[in-house]
Amino acid sequence: MSETPIDNLNVRAQDPLPTPAELKARQPLSESGKATVEAGRAAVEAILDGHDPRLLVVAGPCSIHDVEAAKDYARRLKALHDELSDSLFIVMRVYFEKPRTTVGWKGLINDPFMDDSFDIEEGLRRARDLLLYLAELGLPAGTEALDPITPQYLGDLISWTAIGARTTESQTHREMASGLSTAVGFKNGTDGSLDVAINAMRSAASPHSFLGITQNEGRSAVIRTAGNRYGHVVLRGGDQPNYDSVSIALCEKALADEGLSACLMVDCSHANSNKDPALQPLVMDNLVNQVVEGNRSIVAVMIESQIGWGKQKLGNDPSALEYGVSITDGCIDWATTEQVLRDAADKLSQPLQARIA
Repeated sequence: MSETPIDNLNVRAQDPLPTPAELKARQPLSESGKATVEAGRAAVEAILDGHDPRLLVVAGPCSIHDVEAAKDYARRLKALHDELSDSLFIVMRVYFEKPRTTVGWKGLINDPFMDDSFDIEEGLRRARDLLLYLAELGLPAGTEALDPITPQYLGDLISWTAIGARTTESQTHREMASGLSTAVGFKNGTDGSLDVAINAMRSAASPHSFLGITQNEGRSAVIRTAGNRYGHVVLRGGDQPNYDSVSIALCEKALADEGLSACLMVDCSHANSNKDPALQPLVMDNLVNQVVEGNRSIVAVMIESQIGWGKQKLGNDPSALEYGVSITDGCIDWATTEQVLRDAADKLSQPLQARIA
């Protein structure tokens, strides 16, 4: 018999990871942290159910690359979370995984040292460290679920989840979403199509059986889910922006035609701002005005925000990076974030109460 291998021909190595249970034992969630996560999930669900009139705001960096800077940002955002809580329910955007059209830095979990060393165990540890910090701080966290195994390591610390525009059409991600413990926002397609997000909502609301890993042993298993009824559309633009009142109305109709409730999140970044952070405040102001004028379907917004303005290139020396500035999409800075959110809370204080009148 030939000794030539026939499998793993393009695999260079297989490095074992700790199981989800082992990582959680090393970095456990306290009772106070658990209360933050549970309260965050309950508030998001109440907003989607129409029982809580506040606007859900997911705000934070395009991606996390510096945990200490992210903690600095979180402390600032927690102050706004408390100050504006009558009108806004603020969740920190904590994105650890970045989908790539071709190649590039794939995020903190995949490459925490930003040097192509791909120390994923260290990435998971850093991600869990940050999420535990937020939970103890009392600030709920939202993230994008990209790798289908990652939620087993971090899902106990998340209050809201997104499925990105590149993966909303993926059967794997729809199945995963059906079993997540949080509400899940499905972004419209990169071309602006709504069908992929609406189909994803319908799919994720149904039970599924698929391959995954167990919490304790990290063994391969058939995961059987009950379905997730808290799926919703995230409008992020496409070939054209889709945050305007006409686009909102068309999305409402498309959802109604499928018998689905019209609970919309609108992303102020990405194609809705032509990837120009300076346009994000204008998009936000437009959305706030729509709510003031009586719109009831806009229940959430997303803002890409950092300590510093814009973005910077990663380059070959991560130590040379400017503190608090994005290395992926451009973000508005902290001063602009404060102004945008305070202005929104002030304008929405009375109009939001009419939603439950």
